[in-house]
Amino acid sequence: METTRRLRKERIGVVVSNKMDKTIVIAVERKVKHPKYGKFIKSRKKFTAHDKDNTCNIGDTVRIMETRPLSKNKCWRLVEIIERVK
Repeated sequence: METTRRLRKERIGVVVSNKMDKTIVIAVERKVKHPKYGKFIKSRKKFTAHDKDNTCNIGDTVRIMETRPLSKNKCWRLVEIIERVK
């Protein structure tokens, strides 16, 4: 009997904070259409992710992936750094 794993969610965002040890905070921004007026509004959500090597800096664009809970607030991990800040 084989067990299949579900696909894990991935998000792309910008690192907002890296002050914690092995943890980064990422802001993921998306545009949501207002239900009544139709205007697109920027919606931002912050995620805390595990960065095991402390490689990220503030302003980097990164990809994170959902994982098992690592602490009270941390259930995402760093997959790759897409673009470094200049």
